[in-house]
Amino acid sequence: MPEQILETTCCIVGGGPAGVMLGYLLARAGVEVMGLEKHSDFFRDFRGDTVHPSTLEVIYELGLLNDFLKVPHQQLTSVSGVLGDFHFKAADFSRLPTHCKFVALMPQWDFLDFLSGKARQFPNFRLQMQHDAVDLIRDGDRISGVKAQTPDGLVQVRANLVIGCDGRHSTVRKSAGFEVIERGVPIDVLWFRLSRRANDPEQLLGNINYGRALVLIDRGDYFQAGLLIQKG
Repeated sequence: MPEQILETTCCIVGGGPAGVMLGYLLARAGVEVMGLEKHSDFFRDFRGDTVHPSTLEVIYELGLLNDFLKVPHQQLTSVSGVLGDFHFKAADFSRLPTHCKFVALMPQWDFLDFLSGKARQFPNFRLQMQHDAVDLIRDGDRISGVKAQTPDGLVQVRANLVIGCDGRHSTVRKSAGFEVIERGVPIDVLWFRLSRRANDPEQLLGNINYGRALVLIDRGDYFQAGLLIQKG
């Protein structure tokens, strides 16, 4: 069975925040865009679930803020922590020169559903789910598209421009032969959940004690907790 061939101006590999936001901006500017996402939905836990005031300002400038704030979220107006027995306030967002003086806590799947929904309102935007990029297509020295595995077999996406937004294990980067520049970050984060009690302090971001640091993100009835551990 011959491979299906799709055509577009710009093919964006990866349906994370970078890929979906770029797809929205290009489609808004009139560029024909096709996004490829290997999963069937955006539902994965423990991703970046904080939308910062600078990002909210971009959403405001795009005219999307009123609709965005209707999506269920929590608002972090300050950041506090505990160092041993010492409680301190690390940041207060009330003085920021932005329209939203808070960090919005929102599951990434809700953020991506919102933004991709807005992008789909443009007729020149297509988001192909369950399209897992497996290789680049070359015409001589030029990259001219992407091969993607789908439930129905291989698909060729022919494009004038291919952009890789497919994360730390990028197929696009590997296929293009780009070298990774390792910055040598010495830590990893072990993510898990902790139940939250009614008398737990609000706006608490972390606890530092016994030479360890624990990040705490208030998600209502539980904390999304991240323990900083040594790399590897």
